[in-house]
Amino acid sequence: MNVNEILKHVDHTLLLQGATWEEIRQICDDGIKYQTASVCIPPCYVKQASEYVQGKVAICTVIGFPNGNMTTKTKEFETKDAIENGADEIDMVINIGWLKDRKYQDVEQEIRTLKEACGDRILKVIIETCLLTEEEKIKMCELVTNAGADYIKTSTGFSTGGAIFDDIRLFAKHVGEGVKIKAAGGISSMDDAEKFLALGADRLGTSRIVKIVKKEEGAGY
Repeated sequence: MNVNEILKHVDHTLLLQGATWEEIRQICDDGIKYQTASVCIPPCYVKQASEYVQGKVAICTVIGFPNGNMTTKTKEFETKDAIENGADEIDMVINIGWLKDRKYQDVEQEIRTLKEACGDRILKVIIETCLLTEEEKIKMCELVTNAGADYIKTSTGFSTGGAIFDDIRLFAKHVGEGVKIKAAGGISSMDDAEKFLALGADRLGTSRIVKIVKKEEGAGY
């Protein structure tokens, strides 16, 4: 797989707390130049970024981020607000406590509610694999499928670990038809990116791949 093909699967991401508009604008410029799948940015910059890129790259943002333990109504409002501001894709964080309490119906209904709020826009569901047991990961494959979400996503990148190959293998085995996989967090090389894609990931949440490409071009970052 060549570099351009890999970049088409990258959600070029900047979600750090101190991210400035100048840094977000650079992420947008990179996304346009390298034709990434999207740029994934904080909700407060969605409107400005959407107006800036003028449809040249998809705008992705995060909901209930990074802990996921807001109320469903709060997440629903965040989602509708993001879409009104121009978001094309939504990455939501599940309520991990509900999952561990086996409140499966509540977890599934929350995902369903946000998918309804998204309409025809893409919804990715972050389950924070580093905090889950294998049984919980498999259960989330079922719930994400049942709720009609578009993607299951490994990680926020703000917890104790990111994507690992074994989790992508597990997802590929257990997600239902039509559900895609996003690996995020800790993807630090082209070799890693290519292996995640080969194992079944369709999207990669990272900024490092574009940084590698820019460094190789001698552009710096």
